[in-house]
Amino acid sequence: MRSAVIAGTGSSLPERILTNRDLEKIVDTSDDWILTRTGIRERRVAGPGERLSLYATKAAEQALAMAGIPSSRLDMIICATVTPDMPVPATACFIQNNLGAPKCAAFDMQAGCSGFIYALTVAKQFIITGRYGAILVIGAELLSKYIDWKDRTTCVIFSDGAGAVLMTAGDPPRGVLATSIHTDGAMADYIMIPGGGTAYPTTETTVREGLHTIKMRGNETFKIAIRAIEEVSREVIQAAGLRPEDIDLFVPHQANLRIIDGVAQRLGLDPSRIFVNIDRIGNTSAASIPIALDEAVRAGLVKKESILLFAAFGAGLTWGASVVRW
Repeated sequence: MRSAVIAGTGSSLPERILTNRDLEKIVDTSDDWILTRTGIRERRVAGPGERLSLYATKAAEQALAMAGIPSSRLDMIICATVTPDMPVPATACFIQNNLGAPKCAAFDMQAGCSGFIYALTVAKQFIITGRYGAILVIGAELLSKYIDWKDRTTCVIFSDGAGAVLMTAGDPPRGVLATSIHTDGAMADYIMIPGGGTAYPTTETTVREGLHTIKMRGNETFKIAIRAIEEVSREVIQAAGLRPEDIDLFVPHQANLRIIDGVAQRLGLDPSRIFVNIDRIGNTSAASIPIALDEAVRAGLVKKESILLFAAFGAGLTWGASVVRW
């Protein structure tokens, strides 16, 4: 039986660093307020002329290089994002062209901060059925382009960057052992960008009213996130035939340090088994897990047959988790 294995990882971040002290100068906030409530000290911000596909391509190239697989062998590219280069076509099409992989399928997936887990789940199905053998799964966001810099509930959190994994066919026991994804559209208004779609087409009024920036009900989202991530994490751990104590490294969506700590405590995970980079990078939504995974792999924290847990929660509301044997 085939398994879906992560053969390579990559990531790309903007050079510009925006610190909490910098934010103190443009919005009513403080370094202490941000750090206490989010765990973030600084975040990355793309330049005014930069587009998402630039960073996604760089992350993808790194993943291909680590796996030792040329782009010509790609069967599919899935880009998880809520901040595409443009509404049409999919950003994955630009990435495909940049990589020089003209024969592979390419499409975007929109599931908020859970996008990477959703894309990983889809890629797994194509690989284990034998339909495809090499799939790039990319999580990429330039959230700074959709921020209201007067709204301290969002501008202090979100950041820019891209991460990628190359998934190939392998042999058990390595590979993606279990995945689970969930949605509750009844809470769709908890995190949203109202303008720009058919509900509120772009007009002078929607731009003036700031409908094209991220709106978030932070307190309500926080309460639901911890419970949802814990439950879906237990679900995939059990499906993989494991226990929480079997997890070697928890690589969560870097949404909020208090959420990460809350989930870890409920699962009984020791802090030494949790990878956190939110303090340096902020919340990059769908990009946060693959960026964190790439950092962990390159730092030597992931060994052969390490058991990894990924989990995320985001707009939709959506949430999901995956267990992977490296």
